[in-house]
Amino acid sequence: MTELWSLTARRAIELLKAGEVSPLEMVDACADRIDATDGGLNAMPTRCYERARGHAKRLMDKTASNYDGPGALHGLPLAVKELEDVAGVRTTYGSPIFANHVPEKSDIMVERLEQRGAIVMGKSNVPEFGAGGNSFNEVLGVSRNPWNQQRSPGGSSGGSAAALAAGQVPIATGSDLGGSLRIPASFCGIVGFRPSPGVVAKGPDAACFNDMSVAGPMARNVPDTALMLDAMAGTDYRDPLSRPKPVVPYLDDVMTVLGDGSVPRRIGYSPDLGVGPVDAEVDAICRAATERFAELGTEVTSADLDLSDGPEAFHTFRGIGFAAGHEDHLELPPGQLKPENIWNIKKGLKLKSDDVLRAHRARGALYQRVATFFADHDLLAVPSTIVPAIPTEMRYLKELNGHRFGNYVDWIILTSVITLTACPAISIPCGFTKAGLPVGLQLVGASHSDGQVLAWAAVAERLFGLADQLPIDPRGEPGGYPDPEPEPHGD
Repeated sequence: MTELWSLTARRAIELLKAGEVSPLEMVDACADRIDATDGGLNAMPTRCYERARGHAKRLMDKTASNYDGPGALHGLPLAVKELEDVAGVRTTYGSPIFANHVPEKSDIMVERLEQRGAIVMGKSNVPEFGAGGNSFNEVLGVSRNPWNQQRSPGGSSGGSAAALAAGQVPIATGSDLGGSLRIPASFCGIVGFRPSPGVVAKGPDAACFNDMSVAGPMARNVPDTALMLDAMAGTDYRDPLSRPKPVVPYLDDVMTVLGDGSVPRRIGYSPDLGVGPVDAEVDAICRAATERFAELGTEVTSADLDLSDGPEAFHTFRGIGFAAGHEDHLELPPGQLKPENIWNIKKGLKLKSDDVLRAHRARGALYQRVATFFADHDLLAVPSTIVPAIPTEMRYLKELNGHRFGNYVDWIILTSVITLTACPAISIPCGFTKAGLPVGLQLVGASHSDGQVLAWAAVAERLFGLADQLPIDPRGEPGGYPDPEPEPHGD
């Protein structure tokens, strides 16, 4: 019999709904898998098995009012990113400041997933406050990549991605400001979807009008990702940006397209969007994967999109967010914040009105160029990351092809500039390097085309034929901890 922990989310739900497997059996299977694989990975450093078993038993009570309909999860185990509160479970946000924090209430998204039948197994690791593309922090340690434990799973949803790839859970939450769903998905060979702002309600949060940071689903294949998004989606009065669930469920969009053989009319590929260098092997793998759409009759073009004005605007908005959320933390004793976060907070505090006005103008102009592109293209295809998974010891990538990055987030700019557009974007595995590391392709759609992006991604996933390679047992010996101090930033 297939191990329960290795089932796809949809197959596990079929068994759960039919009563062939109980929620408690699924919880125990995933708990055993976490315990067996997490010693080196450190993907799930905080676990809440007894809480999970209690939830499973309530779901098994025939008198329980179990949600049914699109997105019903029927007792499916879940990993929750360390940035998102789970009531009664230690939640540190990866920071010594909150090392002993135990929230009384869950995040809106966690509430909704539990109401729809998901069972929280524990918290997945992150960099401090989700800042950075390598998941390590001074409270919970460093997470590692199941494909090669000398490598990082990415960040900031790195623990979630590693847990999925290793079969610890079938679905996991993530969030994304500069690429935190898409980068770990690329590094770990799983699927990470950044939905349009408002699709997933989050908070309650003082930054509730911030449309750049979104929460989204992560899974081992696209249909499972769509199913999870159906469970996450919907309006909540506590999030003013939240939107109603779609009339047609996201999973229905995916299965309809897979069933009727529809394909995108036109896809444009760009290796770099004009914003910086890309590793030649990554570009070759992503380009070859995109060109495979031609086998289906899709026209594949070269996307002549220059978003080089995006990085400065992104840094401005990111700086504003860090200053607004963490200014008070600068008054704490030394060692409470990692240097990168101190730099980002101070950068935000130094901004002048001209900087903010310039960023708003640049973002609007950038969006209009992207909207023009989507007038005659169904998808934009771009590498999810400019390199494969970096070593665990590397805090961030400092140089590529002779180009020196000015700070700790410039190397993830291929996802960051897409964030500025507010367009839905997904990372799916499209190939492997000669060293055996996964490479993700970022597929971006027009504004509010979430269901269509998921559907076209499912077409690509079937074309590439890589989804059945997961889950895997962790490979190699665990890598070390990142360098203790970064180099000084240039600004």
